[in-house]
Amino acid sequence: MHRFLIPASPMNACRSLALTVALVALPAFAADTPKPLRALLITGGCCHEYGVQKDVLKSGIEARAHIVVDQVHSANTTGSPPLAIFRNPGYARGYDVVIHDECVGDLRDPAVFQGVLKPHLDGIPGVNLHCAMHSYRFGDYGQPVARGAENAHWYEYIGLQSTGHGPHEPIAISFVNRDHPITRTLGDWTTVNEELYNNVQILDGKVLATGKQVVKQSKRQPDGTMTEEAQTVEAAVVWTHEFGPKKTRVFSTSLGHHTATVADARYLDLVTRGILWAAGKDDQPGYVKQP
Repeated sequence: MHRFLIPASPMNACRSLALTVALVALPAFAADTPKPLRALLITGGCCHEYGVQKDVLKSGIEARAHIVVDQVHSANTTGSPPLAIFRNPGYARGYDVVIHDECVGDLRDPAVFQGVLKPHLDGIPGVNLHCAMHSYRFGDYGQPVARGAENAHWYEYIGLQSTGHGPHEPIAISFVNRDHPITRTLGDWTTVNEELYNNVQILDGKVLATGKQVVKQSKRQPDGTMTEEAQTVEAAVVWTHEFGPKKTRVFSTSLGHHTATVADARYLDLVTRGILWAAGKDDQPGYVKQP
């Protein structure tokens, strides 16, 4: 029996070459595109436009890095929003990082707070934005807390204790550690009107940036007239921390009150790099998306 070989046409040869090139290129593409990180974003509570900001954060983060952001949100605008994470210490199971952007300043249940902290004690990295610094507090939190005290646990996780803020005025941000993986590509900037959170005490936080705000105060003179004086106030606004026995990575920034700040490309760059650092992916190729 004779076998007849049909010569390949020029079109078939081109198709074969294209298929070969595609198959050769496929492993390289897969190697350059890592499995996306899974991040859980928690929003809701008092005093902020969380209904808008949660989506600004999700789209901004996902546009900058291979991160999939899932949301837990409460539309409740009180200081005690009924978040689905409460009394569920396993709420972060399956996630690579948890982003706390909730404002829970009026809840006073230490049992709930311990459940919120449980994933971070177990080693799941945390990222904390703005009002997360003023959440999960009780007792005489206006005074410096003592390490190990029951009302110190959230501040120990954050790495810094803050209890209040100044007026809505621009904040001049200066990065004081430019060698850190989070800050290497970032530059100083001045925000729109923002809230500068105070520093009651820095516990174990490593400060990456400080913020300065000009605060105007009225002062009565000896002759009874009123004058306005300006004072510059400075506080840490970006820092990192290693929390608990497992040295869980924690990134925090007290910036982010107004939606205009949250939507600022520089803010979204900062938060995204903070997430990658907290998850231990800051030095691994492929996670940062190219513009």
